[in-house]
Amino acid sequence: MRYLPLSDADRVEMLARIGVAGIDDLFADVPEAARRDGLVDLPLGKSEMAVERQLGALAAKNAAAGATPFFVGAGAYRHHVPSTVDHLIQRSEFLTSYTPYQPEVSQGTLQVLFEFQTQVAELTGMEVANASMYDGSTGTAEAVLMAHRLTRRDKAVLAGNLHPHYTAVVETTAQMAGHAVDALPPVPVGEDDVLARIDDETSCVVVQTPDVFGHLVDLRPIAEKAHAHGALLIAVVTEAVSLGLVEAPGAMGADIVVGEGQSIGNGLTFGGPYVGLFATRKKFVRQMPGRLAGETVDAEGRRGFVLTLSTREQHIRRDKATSNICTNSGLCALAFTIHMTLLGAAGLKRLARLNHASAVKLAKALGAVPGVAVLNSAWFNEFTIRVPGNATDVIEALAKRGVLGGVPARRLFPAAGHDDLIVVAATEINSDDDRAAYAAALQEVLA
Repeated sequence: MRYLPLSDADRVEMLARIGVAGIDDLFADVPEAARRDGLVDLPLGKSEMAVERQLGALAAKNAAAGATPFFVGAGAYRHHVPSTVDHLIQRSEFLTSYTPYQPEVSQGTLQVLFEFQTQVAELTGMEVANASMYDGSTGTAEAVLMAHRLTRRDKAVLAGNLHPHYTAVVETTAQMAGHAVDALPPVPVGEDDVLARIDDETSCVVVQTPDVFGHLVDLRPIAEKAHAHGALLIAVVTEAVSLGLVEAPGAMGADIVVGEGQSIGNGLTFGGPYVGLFATRKKFVRQMPGRLAGETVDAEGRRGFVLTLSTREQHIRRDKATSNICTNSGLCALAFTIHMTLLGAAGLKRLARLNHASAVKLAKALGAVPGVAVLNSAWFNEFTIRVPGNATDVIEALAKRGVLGGVPARRLFPAAGHDDLIVVAATEINSDDDRAAYAAALQEVLA
């Protein structure tokens, strides 16, 4: 009973106190179809060495991103992270820091957040940024809620080529809040009718650029029509490195810019943790979720940092809070800031150009394979190809040949019927040999 200290009598007393007949009643809200009947088919107990051996064997079945030509993107990208980044974030004063509940005592943490905000604001072309969100998808949902508060409307229009995971998070949040969502279907080629969906009931329009199929989107006409109807434009960026080359969303009229910062300073790490970027216009700052670190001077005139806005439910009355975000991705934000500082403006532009050049070379190589068509007319480092046959089968066949060739569109949009499309990403880590290996393997698979 070392790890289960409660007796049967203790459990009966606890259940009686909360007014339920049995433990199963605690799971009444979980659908029957989602419940497991019986134990998971696993050994009941093994030694530590035996567990390590078995888990090691299972892990060895995976193809690590760094062990093979890797062209997977769709919202999470493999970039080179300088060793300096990992060295600095593992210093004890950074690694052990958490949300500063007595913030002014934590001057180092507040300065990091201040620098992070400054970098995000400059990248996105906005006037103010917060001290990070969980990730890009939850940041998008928070942006929609912010737009509802500002416009006093509750209908969001989501572009069809918004990443489907982001769409799902927005829809889940909207369902819980009783808000309306008009999510358009994906459009791999051409433009969707997002402009036609904007009306006087629209609170915000959510558009991703580059979108999930890699297309670059001109936000100006969308911003113009949204503003004409009293709505806000929310721009989503899942590939932060693109902001080193393409025009900033703020310069194209976006009111709120959200994004995923994983590409800068943060590895893939099996899907997380990542770091959400969130920036907006200064006039909207009091409705911005999360926290804002600011610069000031102390009583002796020395430069210092303070928590300027704390709009989280942990800081103020819950009914007055603009966000239920309970923390910020501080360590990931620090990694982002260190990498950005190492790059500088010139370095980021050079990195972005390397990414674009890598994708151009790959598109040319894959487009030369018989039966393959590149659907994009313009892209940053990600594009979509059409292959003869089933894209999922092609990806599996490529994997058996040691190439991770991208993401089948069907995996992103199961009901859309785009069975012959693959979303392909190329970054600075891909060599000429990698691209040649992909093209050769694809030609072999399709033959």
